[in-house]
Amino acid sequence: MQQPDSLKAPTRRALLQSGLAAGALLMHPRAALAAPPGFEKWREGFRARALAKGVSEATWNRVMGHLEPDMTVFKELQSQPEFNEEIWQYINRRVSDWRVIHGREALRKNEAVFARIEHDFGVERGTLLALWGVESAYGDPQVQQNHMRPVFPALAALAWNEPRRRAYWQSELINALKIVDHGWSTPQEMRGSWAGAMGHTQWMPEVWLNVGMDYDGDGKISPFGKPDDALGSTARYLVNRGKYHAGEHWGYEVRGASGSSSGSRSYAAWSSAGIARADGQPFPQPDASAKMWVPVEGGPAFLLGPNFYAVRSYNPSMNYALAICHLGDRILGGPPFIQPFPGSERALTLSEVQEMQTRLTRAGFDTGGTDGRVGNDTMAAIRNYQTQMGLQPADGYGGLKVLARLRQGP
Repeated sequence: MQQPDSLKAPTRRALLQSGLAAGALLMHPRAALAAPPGFEKWREGFRARALAKGVSEATWNRVMGHLEPDMTVFKELQSQPEFNEEIWQYINRRVSDWRVIHGREALRKNEAVFARIEHDFGVERGTLLALWGVESAYGDPQVQQNHMRPVFPALAALAWNEPRRRAYWQSELINALKIVDHGWSTPQEMRGSWAGAMGHTQWMPEVWLNVGMDYDGDGKISPFGKPDDALGSTARYLVNRGKYHAGEHWGYEVRGASGSSSGSRSYAAWSSAGIARADGQPFPQPDASAKMWVPVEGGPAFLLGPNFYAVRSYNPSMNYALAICHLGDRILGGPPFIQPFPGSERALTLSEVQEMQTRLTRAGFDTGGTDGRVGNDTMAAIRNYQTQMGLQPADGYGGLKVLARLRQGP
């Protein structure tokens, strides 16, 4: 199954660079059984700071009194896939047949919500659908169950012992405590990524507190359950923090981008310089501005408008923003990129992914299912298969080459 990107990608603004006692309910299964040396002293000192910031003593005792830090977060902190994949692999895995098909189904089921958001915020539905699909597989409960962890042990570990951005993590831990204080959620419900991002569109606690809105009118603000709050608040985020321009497209694949070009110009000025849309269509808003970007020499070139950078405000990876924008177009019926990336191969179809998963599982490499989504289990199975068969690089990318080798048999 597909692991949501925010488990691997940076947090929203700057991350790139119980049955027993309350504490037992908050423990991640892989967390240490006892607090590491130094944690108890830190927790006692941090308590005064949290109370001074307005966290109630009752909430502190409920959440933090018996909590053990989730030390597995430090391993997760080292892995950022935006820098470990070729851009075409990164895009192929995210702009998959599964996400396109299920994105259209998610739109059908939530048409009224997306129409309301477009009216209220001007944020085009494709962008929100793509964010939803990449961040949580359109709210699939299996993502919550299999890939999310209690956020308080994770945030406590980072707030205590992450050396580079400790102040940030401490602030987010206090924000999470305030959410419990507000009665918007419970420590048990607040499961998310190793970095503390939660729900349909993976809100960090600060975003939940300061940008979140009660869009479904149920009296609380929540990224869980119905998607209305998550989608409406994400649109609000893109407008307020990303400076989203209502009525403009994120950008276009173009041709004629020979040599280097820099700076922002109007689409009309780019046209005068010999730049045209790759599909031959005219630029619909010639007076809007855009910047040229050629991710890889010899690959597709793009004119990027302000809304591309609004998406990038959600995650500061250019690859992430391109994948989101392209997936949104594909969900709404747009074509693949016209110019391929050098050395790339087309993405597998849904049926081909399912065939690959079936063949891997039969060969003894369990993919955790054959649903057509490529996530942690499938990538691990591919990597192990590549290693056993001597296929290089053993990078866990399941494409045409891996499928062709599987079809050859043992």
